[in-house]
Amino acid sequence: MRRASLGAASAALLIAAGLVIVDRKVGLEALLTTATQLGTMLSVLPPVFVLIGLLDAWVDRDRVTSLLGESAGASGAIIALVLGSLAAGPVYAAFPAAAVLLGKGSTLANALVFVGAWSTTKLPLLLFEASAMGWKITLARLAVDVPGVLAIAWLTAKMVPSASTCR
Repeated sequence: MRRASLGAASAALLIAAGLVIVDRKVGLEALLTTATQLGTMLSVLPPVFVLIGLLDAWVDRDRVTSLLGESAGASGAIIALVLGSLAAGPVYAAFPAAAVLLGKGSTLANALVFVGAWSTTKLPLLLFEASAMGWKITLARLAVDVPGVLAIAWLTAKMVPSASTCR
């Protein structure tokens, strides 16, 4: 996985550097933006991995399995939705957290609901959206997003063989 991450970062930097040849101004702007984003990501990831390590060490496998595992049913999806909505941080921090949940006994569908909720229903962003655009638009978006996240998670879990998840 580290090779893929380094490859993607290298590719982004190479593409931005290549743009310098085609259009100097746009290329330099792209290079600066890429470097800034990589720096931001690298400054956020170490604390995220510390928190993920603590989650892995402190949260009991049986607890996760009972709340988010096969026997949890619909309540597992609701718990995953609430956990994802209460989370803070960039969406790329959700993936290591979801991997820990999978390793602790969560179903793939509930891990995907967690990631989907993290990316679309974070409470602080909902409050900001409601203050900027109004509750009517915010609630309309949620009315589409929540069933969409649940449906995509369920369909993806049905299509992916269980042996391919990181348990």
